[in-house]
Amino acid sequence: MDLNLKVNENGDMIIGNVDVNEIADLYGTPLYVIDEERIRNNYKRVFNAFTKYHEKFRVFYACKANTNLAVMRILEDEGSSIDAVSTGEVYTSLKTGFTPERILFTGNNVKDDELKFVDEQNVLINLDSISQLERLAKIVNPENYKISFRVNPMVGAGHHEYCITGGIMSKFGIKEEEASNIYKKAIKLGFKPIGMHSHIGSGILEPEPFKLATKALLDIAGNVASDVDIDFEFLDLGGGLGVPYTPEEKLLDIDKFAEEITGIFKSKIKEHGLGNPYLYIEPGRYLVGDASILLTRVNTIKNSYRRFVGVDTGFNTLLRPVMYGSYHHIVVANKVNDEEVEKVDVAGNVCESGDLFARDRILPKIEEGDLLAILNAGAYSFSMASQYNSRPRPAEILVNNGDIEVIREKETYEDLFNKQIVPKRLQK
Repeated sequence: MDLNLKVNENGDMIIGNVDVNEIADLYGTPLYVIDEERIRNNYKRVFNAFTKYHEKFRVFYACKANTNLAVMRILEDEGSSIDAVSTGEVYTSLKTGFTPERILFTGNNVKDDELKFVDEQNVLINLDSISQLERLAKIVNPENYKISFRVNPMVGAGHHEYCITGGIMSKFGIKEEEASNIYKKAIKLGFKPIGMHSHIGSGILEPEPFKLATKALLDIAGNVASDVDIDFEFLDLGGGLGVPYTPEEKLLDIDKFAEEITGIFKSKIKEHGLGNPYLYIEPGRYLVGDASILLTRVNTIKNSYRRFVGVDTGFNTLLRPVMYGSYHHIVVANKVNDEEVEKVDVAGNVCESGDLFARDRILPKIEEGDLLAILNAGAYSFSMASQYNSRPRPAEILVNNGDIEVIREKETYEDLFNKQIVPKRLQK
Protein backbone atom coordinates (compact mmCIF):
# COMPACT_ATOMS: atom_id res chain seq x y z
CA MET A 1 0.00 0.00 0.00
CA ASP A 2 1.31 3.44 -0.98
CA LEU A 3 0.34 5.55 2.04
CA ASN A 4 1.64 8.77 0.48
CA LEU A 5 2.80 9.36 4.06
CA LYS A 6 5.52 11.86 4.93
CA VAL A 7 6.93 12.57 8.40
CA ASN A 8 9.07 15.43 9.73
CA GLU A 9 11.98 15.22 12.18
CA ASN A 10 9.58 15.41 15.16
CA GLY A 11 7.69 12.30 14.06
CA ASP A 12 4.67 14.36 12.99
CA MET A 13 2.79 13.74 9.77
CA ILE A 14 3.15 16.33 7.02
CA ILE A 15 1.12 16.93 3.87
CA GLY A 16 2.05 19.44 1.18
CA ASN A 17 5.16 20.28 3.24
CA VAL A 18 2.98 21.37 6.18
CA ASP A 19 2.75 19.72 9.62
CA VAL A 20 -0.84 18.50 9.99
CA ASN A 21 -0.74 19.34 13.69
CA GLU A 22 -0.12 22.97 12.76
CA ILE A 23 -3.09 22.89 10.39
CA ALA A 24 -5.36 21.35 13.04
CA ASP A 25 -4.27 23.94 15.61
CA LEU A 26 -5.01 26.76 13.17
CA TYR A 27 -8.38 25.60 11.86
CA GLY A 28 -9.69 23.09 14.38
CA THR A 29 -11.09 19.62 13.74
CA PRO A 30 -12.69 17.83 12.03
CA LEU A 31 -10.96 19.11 8.94
CA TYR A 32 -10.34 17.94 5.39
CA VAL A 33 -6.86 18.67 4.03
CA ILE A 34 -6.18 18.34 0.29
CA ASP A 35 -2.76 18.09 -1.36
CA GLU A 36 -2.79 20.01 -4.66
CA GLU A 37 0.46 18.53 -5.93
CA ARG A 38 -0.84 14.99 -5.48
CA ILE A 39 -3.92 15.72 -7.62
CA ARG A 40 -1.79 17.21 -10.37
CA ASN A 41 0.63 14.27 -10.29
CA ASN A 42 -2.21 11.74 -10.36
CA TYR A 43 -3.68 13.37 -13.44
CA LYS A 44 -0.36 13.57 -15.24
CA ARG A 45 0.35 9.92 -14.44
CA VAL A 46 -2.86 8.77 -16.13
CA PHE A 47 -2.66 11.14 -19.10
CA ASN A 48 0.99 10.40 -19.85
CA ALA A 49 0.52 6.65 -19.53
CA PHE A 50 -2.33 6.48 -22.06
CA THR A 51 -1.08 9.04 -24.57
CA LYS A 52 2.18 7.11 -24.68
CA TYR A 53 0.25 4.33 -26.44
CA HIS A 54 -2.70 6.18 -28.04
CA GLU A 55 -2.54 9.89 -28.87
CA LYS A 56 -6.29 10.32 -29.33
CA PHE A 57 -7.07 10.08 -25.64
CA ARG A 58 -8.98 12.23 -23.14
CA VAL A 59 -9.45 12.08 -19.38
CA PHE A 60 -12.95 12.89 -18.09
CA TYR A 61 -12.80 13.47 -14.34
CA ALA A 62 -15.75 11.77 -12.61
CA CYS A 63 -16.49 14.81 -10.51
CA LYS A 64 -19.03 13.11 -8.26
CA ALA A 65 -15.94 11.98 -6.34
CA ASN A 66 -15.19 15.52 -5.21
CA THR A 67 -16.85 18.69 -6.51
CA ASN A 68 -14.92 21.23 -4.47
CA LEU A 69 -14.42 24.21 -6.77
CA ALA A 70 -10.68 24.42 -6.11
CA VAL A 71 -10.19 20.71 -6.83
CA MET A 72 -12.06 21.07 -10.10
CA ARG A 73 -10.05 24.18 -11.04
CA ILE A 74 -6.83 22.24 -10.50
CA LEU A 75 -8.00 19.51 -12.86
CA GLU A 76 -9.33 22.03 -15.39
CA ASP A 77 -5.90 23.67 -15.33
CA GLU A 78 -4.27 20.30 -16.03
CA GLY A 79 -6.46 19.83 -19.13
CA SER A 80 -9.02 17.36 -17.83
CA SER A 81 -12.56 17.09 -19.15
CA ILE A 82 -15.59 16.26 -16.97
CA ASP A 83 -17.85 13.27 -16.50
CA ALA A 84 -21.03 14.80 -15.03
CA VAL A 85 -23.93 12.71 -13.73
CA SER A 86 -26.30 15.51 -12.70
CA THR A 87 -27.31 18.96 -13.84
CA GLY A 88 -25.73 20.29 -10.66
CA GLU A 89 -22.40 18.83 -11.73
CA VAL A 90 -22.83 20.36 -15.19
CA TYR A 91 -23.50 23.75 -13.57
CA THR A 92 -20.52 23.37 -11.23
CA SER A 93 -18.23 22.37 -14.08
CA LEU A 94 -19.19 25.39 -16.15
CA LYS A 95 -18.72 27.62 -13.10
CA THR A 96 -15.19 26.33 -12.60
CA GLY A 97 -14.16 27.06 -16.17
CA PHE A 98 -14.81 23.87 -18.11
CA THR A 99 -16.14 24.69 -21.56
CA PRO A 100 -19.22 22.76 -22.79
CA GLU A 101 -17.21 20.63 -25.23
CA ARG A 102 -15.16 19.34 -22.27
CA ILE A 103 -18.23 18.03 -20.42
CA LEU A 104 -20.06 14.75 -21.01
CA PHE A 105 -23.40 14.35 -19.22
CA THR A 106 -24.35 10.77 -18.33
CA GLY A 107 -27.51 10.92 -16.26
CA ASN A 108 -29.71 8.18 -14.86
CA ASN A 109 -33.51 8.39 -14.70
CA VAL A 110 -33.24 11.94 -16.03
CA LYS A 111 -36.22 14.31 -15.96
CA ASP A 112 -37.28 16.32 -19.00
CA ASP A 113 -36.29 19.63 -17.43
CA GLU A 114 -32.82 18.22 -16.79
CA LEU A 115 -32.45 17.17 -20.42
CA LYS A 116 -33.57 20.66 -21.42
CA PHE A 117 -31.03 22.27 -19.06
CA VAL A 118 -28.12 20.20 -20.40
CA ASP A 119 -29.17 20.98 -23.98
CA GLU A 120 -29.25 24.71 -23.20
CA GLN A 121 -25.65 24.49 -21.94
CA ASN A 122 -24.53 22.86 -25.24
CA VAL A 123 -23.20 19.85 -23.34
CA LEU A 124 -23.08 16.43 -25.03
CA ILE A 125 -25.72 14.07 -23.64
CA ASN A 126 -24.94 10.39 -23.10
CA LEU A 127 -28.33 8.61 -23.06
CA ASP A 128 -29.11 5.67 -20.79
CA SER A 129 -32.45 4.41 -22.16
CA ILE A 130 -34.92 4.45 -25.04
CA SER A 131 -37.16 6.57 -22.84
CA GLN A 132 -34.51 9.29 -22.63
CA LEU A 133 -34.00 9.19 -26.40
CA GLU A 134 -37.71 9.55 -27.15
CA ARG A 135 -38.18 12.35 -24.64
CA LEU A 136 -35.09 14.21 -25.85
CA ALA A 137 -36.48 14.10 -29.39
CA LYS A 138 -39.48 16.11 -28.17
CA ILE A 139 -37.30 18.67 -26.37
CA VAL A 140 -34.68 19.45 -29.02
CA ASN A 141 -34.50 19.57 -32.80
CA PRO A 142 -32.96 16.14 -33.49
CA GLU A 143 -31.62 17.07 -36.93
CA ASN A 144 -27.86 16.32 -36.73
CA TYR A 145 -28.02 16.71 -32.94
CA LYS A 146 -24.99 14.85 -31.54
CA ILE A 147 -25.59 12.25 -28.83
CA SER A 148 -24.01 9.16 -27.32
CA PHE A 149 -25.36 6.04 -25.61
CA ARG A 150 -24.36 4.13 -22.51
CA VAL A 151 -24.43 0.37 -22.98
CA ASN A 152 -24.17 -2.42 -20.42
CA PRO A 153 -21.13 -4.56 -21.32
CA MET A 154 -22.33 -7.31 -18.94
CA VAL A 155 -19.09 -7.03 -17.00
CA GLY A 156 -19.28 -5.84 -13.40
CA ALA A 157 -16.63 -5.22 -10.77
CA GLY A 158 -16.06 -3.04 -7.72
CA HIS A 159 -15.10 -2.84 -4.06
CA HIS A 160 -18.75 -3.23 -2.91
CA GLU A 161 -21.96 -4.55 -4.46
CA TYR A 162 -23.42 -1.03 -4.48
CA CYS A 163 -20.51 0.13 -6.65
CA ILE A 164 -20.90 -2.48 -9.41
CA THR A 165 -22.44 -0.73 -12.41
CA GLY A 166 -22.39 -3.43 -15.07
CA GLY A 167 -24.01 -6.84 -15.37
CA ILE A 168 -27.46 -8.34 -15.09
CA MET A 169 -28.33 -6.62 -11.78
CA SER A 170 -27.30 -3.14 -12.88
CA LYS A 171 -29.83 -0.36 -13.45
CA PHE A 172 -27.42 1.35 -15.84
CA GLY A 173 -27.07 1.15 -19.60
CA ILE A 174 -28.71 -0.37 -22.64
CA LYS A 175 -28.69 -4.11 -23.23
CA GLU A 176 -26.29 -5.35 -25.89
CA GLU A 177 -29.09 -6.91 -27.92
CA GLU A 178 -30.91 -3.55 -27.99
CA ALA A 179 -27.89 -1.48 -28.99
CA SER A 180 -28.23 -1.62 -32.77
CA ASN A 181 -31.95 -0.86 -32.65
CA ILE A 182 -31.54 2.18 -30.42
CA TYR A 183 -28.81 3.62 -32.67
CA LYS A 184 -31.07 2.97 -35.69
CA LYS A 185 -33.97 4.65 -33.91
CA ALA A 186 -31.81 7.64 -33.04
CA ILE A 187 -30.76 8.11 -36.66
CA LYS A 188 -34.35 7.69 -37.86
CA LEU A 189 -35.38 10.47 -35.46
CA GLY A 190 -32.69 12.69 -36.98
CA PHE A 191 -30.01 12.42 -34.29
CA LYS A 192 -26.33 11.94 -35.05
CA PRO A 193 -24.85 9.36 -32.63
CA ILE A 194 -21.11 9.87 -32.28
CA GLY A 195 -20.10 7.79 -29.25
CA MET A 196 -20.60 4.75 -27.06
CA HIS A 197 -20.00 4.55 -23.32
CA SER A 198 -19.84 1.88 -20.63
CA HIS A 199 -19.01 1.67 -16.94
CA ILE A 200 -18.47 -1.49 -14.90
CA GLY A 201 -17.86 -0.37 -11.32
CA SER A 202 -15.73 1.53 -8.85
CA GLY A 203 -12.60 0.97 -6.80
CA ILE A 204 -11.01 -1.60 -9.13
CA LEU A 205 -7.31 -2.36 -8.69
CA GLU A 206 -6.88 -5.23 -11.16
CA PRO A 207 -6.82 -4.76 -14.95
CA GLU A 208 -8.72 -7.95 -15.84
CA PRO A 209 -12.28 -6.55 -15.48
CA PHE A 210 -11.34 -3.53 -17.58
CA LYS A 211 -9.80 -5.74 -20.22
CA LEU A 212 -13.00 -7.78 -20.45
CA ALA A 213 -15.11 -4.61 -20.53
CA THR A 214 -12.94 -3.06 -23.24
CA LYS A 215 -13.36 -6.12 -25.44
CA ALA A 216 -17.10 -6.18 -24.76
CA LEU A 217 -17.60 -2.48 -25.51
CA LEU A 218 -15.59 -2.62 -28.74
CA ASP A 219 -17.45 -5.74 -29.88
CA ILE A 220 -20.80 -4.03 -29.23
CA ALA A 221 -19.58 -0.95 -31.10
CA GLY A 222 -18.40 -3.17 -33.95
CA ASN A 223 -21.76 -4.92 -34.18
CA VAL A 224 -23.59 -1.58 -34.17
CA ALA A 225 -21.29 -0.18 -36.85
CA SER A 226 -21.94 -3.21 -39.07
CA ASP A 227 -25.71 -2.72 -38.74
CA VAL A 228 -25.88 1.07 -38.76
CA ASP A 229 -24.16 3.75 -40.84
CA ILE A 230 -22.19 5.36 -38.02
CA ASP A 231 -18.74 6.82 -37.56
CA PHE A 232 -17.78 6.75 -33.89
CA GLU A 233 -15.88 9.85 -32.78
CA PHE A 234 -15.16 8.30 -29.37
CA LEU A 235 -15.53 5.16 -27.31
CA ASP A 236 -15.69 5.72 -23.55
CA LEU A 237 -14.55 3.00 -21.13
CA GLY A 238 -15.92 4.81 -18.07
CA GLY A 239 -14.19 5.04 -14.71
CA GLY A 240 -13.59 2.90 -11.66
CA LEU A 241 -9.81 2.93 -11.25
CA GLY A 242 -9.14 2.32 -7.57
CA VAL A 243 -6.59 3.37 -4.99
CA PRO A 244 -5.23 1.11 -2.24
CA TYR A 245 -7.13 1.50 1.02
CA THR A 246 -5.84 -1.48 3.01
CA PRO A 247 -2.17 -2.26 3.75
CA GLU A 248 -2.44 -5.43 1.63
CA GLU A 249 -3.60 -3.64 -1.52
CA LYS A 250 -1.14 -2.46 -4.13
CA LEU A 251 -1.23 0.62 -6.33
CA LEU A 252 -2.41 -0.06 -9.86
CA ASP A 253 0.48 -0.16 -12.33
CA ILE A 254 -1.02 2.55 -14.53
CA ASP A 255 1.57 2.28 -17.31
CA LYS A 256 1.04 -1.46 -17.71
CA PHE A 257 -2.70 -0.95 -17.42
CA ALA A 258 -2.66 1.70 -20.15
CA GLU A 259 -0.52 -0.46 -22.41
CA GLU A 260 -2.87 -3.44 -22.08
CA ILE A 261 -6.10 -1.46 -22.47
CA THR A 262 -4.89 0.56 -25.47
CA GLY A 263 -3.56 -2.63 -27.02
CA ILE A 264 -7.00 -4.24 -26.84
CA PHE A 265 -8.61 -1.00 -28.00
CA LYS A 266 -6.45 -0.72 -31.11
CA SER A 267 -6.77 -4.39 -31.94
CA LYS A 268 -10.56 -4.31 -31.72
CA ILE A 269 -10.78 -1.03 -33.63
CA LYS A 270 -8.86 -2.66 -36.47
CA GLU A 271 -10.85 -5.90 -36.25
CA HIS A 272 -14.17 -4.09 -36.60
CA GLY A 273 -13.01 -1.38 -38.99
CA LEU A 274 -13.99 1.42 -36.62
CA GLY A 275 -11.53 3.99 -37.92
CA ASN A 276 -9.57 6.06 -35.43
CA PRO A 277 -11.87 7.17 -32.59
CA TYR A 278 -10.83 8.85 -29.36
CA LEU A 279 -10.42 6.68 -26.28
CA TYR A 280 -12.04 8.21 -23.18
CA ILE A 281 -11.74 7.11 -19.57
CA GLU A 282 -13.46 8.62 -16.52
CA PRO A 283 -11.32 8.29 -13.37
CA GLY A 284 -12.56 9.94 -10.19
CA ARG A 285 -11.17 8.20 -7.13
CA TYR A 286 -7.79 7.62 -8.80
CA LEU A 287 -7.28 11.36 -9.31
CA VAL A 288 -8.37 12.67 -5.91
CA GLY A 289 -8.81 9.76 -3.48
CA ASP A 290 -5.31 9.64 -2.01
CA ALA A 291 -4.83 13.42 -2.19
CA SER A 292 -6.82 14.20 0.95
CA ILE A 293 -6.95 13.30 4.63
CA LEU A 294 -9.54 13.85 7.32
CA LEU A 295 -8.10 15.19 10.58
CA THR A 296 -10.01 14.42 13.77
CA ARG A 297 -9.12 14.93 17.43
CA VAL A 298 -9.37 12.25 20.12
CA ASN A 299 -11.58 13.59 22.93
CA THR A 300 -12.59 10.44 24.81
CA ILE A 301 -10.87 7.21 25.79
CA LYS A 302 -13.45 4.74 27.05
CA ASN A 303 -12.48 1.37 28.52
CA SER A 304 -15.73 -0.56 28.42
CA TYR A 305 -16.27 -4.03 27.04
CA ARG A 306 -13.89 -2.80 24.41
CA ARG A 307 -11.36 0.02 24.22
CA PHE A 308 -13.04 2.88 22.41
CA VAL A 309 -11.13 5.84 21.02
CA GLY A 310 -13.76 8.55 20.64
CA VAL A 311 -13.18 11.33 18.09
CA ASP A 312 -14.84 14.62 17.23
CA THR A 313 -16.44 13.59 13.97
CA GLY A 314 -18.59 10.78 12.58
CA PHE A 315 -20.19 9.31 9.50
CA ASN A 316 -21.87 12.63 8.82
CA THR A 317 -18.37 13.70 7.71
CA LEU A 318 -17.05 10.41 6.27
CA LEU A 319 -19.81 7.97 5.31
CA ARG A 320 -17.85 5.28 3.50
CA PRO A 321 -16.99 3.04 6.50
CA VAL A 322 -20.60 2.69 7.62
CA MET A 323 -22.15 2.66 4.14
CA TYR A 324 -19.76 0.27 2.41
CA GLY A 325 -17.85 -1.27 5.32
CA SER A 326 -14.83 0.47 3.83
CA TYR A 327 -11.36 0.38 5.37
CA HIS A 328 -9.54 3.68 5.76
CA HIS A 329 -6.01 3.62 7.11
CA ILE A 330 -5.65 5.68 10.30
CA VAL A 331 -2.45 7.37 11.46
CA VAL A 332 -1.82 8.97 14.84
CA ALA A 333 -0.55 12.16 13.25
CA ASN A 334 1.48 13.36 16.25
CA LYS A 335 2.98 9.90 16.90
CA VAL A 336 3.65 8.52 13.43
CA ASN A 337 6.85 6.72 14.40
CA ASP A 338 5.49 5.24 17.64
CA GLU A 339 5.11 1.48 17.83
CA GLU A 340 1.63 0.07 17.26
CA VAL A 341 0.81 -1.56 20.60
CA GLU A 342 -2.93 -1.56 21.28
CA LYS A 343 -6.12 -2.78 19.65
CA VAL A 344 -8.90 -0.20 19.64
CA ASP A 345 -12.21 0.74 18.08
CA VAL A 346 -12.17 4.25 16.62
CA ALA A 347 -15.66 5.58 17.29
CA GLY A 348 -17.37 8.66 15.89
CA ASN A 349 -19.64 11.10 17.68
CA VAL A 350 -22.87 10.46 15.77
CA CYS A 351 -25.72 8.95 17.76
CA GLU A 352 -25.73 5.64 15.84
CA SER A 353 -24.20 2.29 16.86
CA GLY A 354 -22.72 1.88 13.40
CA ASP A 355 -20.72 5.09 13.64
CA LEU A 356 -17.26 3.51 13.73
CA PHE A 357 -14.22 4.31 11.62
CA ALA A 358 -12.40 1.13 12.62
CA ARG A 359 -12.85 -2.06 14.63
CA ASP A 360 -9.93 -3.84 16.31
CA ARG A 361 -7.40 -1.49 14.72
CA ILE A 362 -3.82 -1.82 15.99
CA LEU A 363 -2.46 1.67 16.72
CA PRO A 364 0.15 3.34 18.91
CA LYS A 365 -0.83 4.12 22.51
CA ILE A 366 -3.49 6.81 22.15
CA GLU A 367 -4.31 9.55 24.62
CA GLU A 368 -7.02 12.16 24.71
CA GLY A 369 -5.89 15.15 22.65
CA ASP A 370 -4.03 13.08 20.05
CA LEU A 371 -4.66 13.91 16.40
CA LEU A 372 -5.76 11.17 14.01
CA ALA A 373 -5.42 11.37 10.23
CA ILE A 374 -7.84 9.23 8.25
CA LEU A 375 -6.21 8.61 4.88
CA ASN A 376 -7.58 8.33 1.34
CA ALA A 377 -10.38 10.74 2.15
CA GLY A 378 -10.43 12.67 -1.11
CA ALA A 379 -13.10 10.73 -2.99
CA TYR A 380 -16.72 10.17 -1.99
CA SER A 381 -16.01 11.69 1.39
CA PHE A 382 -16.98 15.35 1.72
CA SER A 383 -19.17 14.90 -1.37
CA MET A 384 -21.30 12.45 0.66
CA ALA A 385 -21.20 14.44 3.91
CA SER A 386 -24.37 15.61 5.61
CA GLN A 387 -25.67 17.64 8.56
CA TYR A 388 -27.04 14.57 10.32
CA ASN A 389 -27.43 15.04 14.09
CA SER A 390 -27.53 18.78 13.26
CA ARG A 391 -23.76 18.92 12.94
CA PRO A 392 -22.24 21.57 10.65
CA ARG A 393 -19.98 20.21 7.94
CA PRO A 394 -16.22 20.80 8.31
CA ALA A 395 -13.88 23.13 6.48
CA GLU A 396 -11.63 22.07 3.61
CA ILE A 397 -8.02 23.21 3.39
CA LEU A 398 -5.74 23.15 0.33
CA VAL A 399 -2.01 22.73 0.88
CA ASN A 400 0.68 23.19 -1.74
CA ASN A 401 4.41 23.23 -1.06
CA GLY A 402 4.06 24.85 2.34
CA ASP A 403 1.14 27.14 1.52
CA ILE A 404 -2.19 26.73 3.34
CA GLU A 405 -5.47 28.03 1.91
CA VAL A 406 -9.08 27.68 3.04
CA ILE A 407 -11.15 26.41 0.11
CA ARG A 408 -14.36 25.77 2.02
CA GLU A 409 -15.31 27.49 5.24
CA LYS A 410 -16.58 25.47 8.17
CA GLU A 411 -20.34 25.62 8.45
CA THR A 412 -21.91 27.37 11.43
CA TYR A 413 -25.01 26.50 13.41
CA GLU A 414 -26.86 29.14 11.41
CA ASP A 415 -26.02 27.22 8.24
CA LEU A 416 -28.15 24.37 9.56
CA PHE A 417 -31.24 26.50 8.96
CA ASN A 418 -30.46 27.67 5.42
CA LYS A 419 -33.52 27.50 3.18
CA GLN A 420 -35.79 26.47 6.06
CA ILE A 421 -39.00 28.42 6.64
CA VAL A 422 -41.18 28.24 9.74
CA PRO A 423 -44.80 29.15 8.87
CA LYS A 424 -45.91 32.35 10.56
CA ARG A 425 -48.63 30.51 12.45
CA LEU A 426 -45.93 28.41 14.18
CA GLN A 427 -43.61 31.28 15.04
CA LYS A 428 -43.33 32.78 18.51
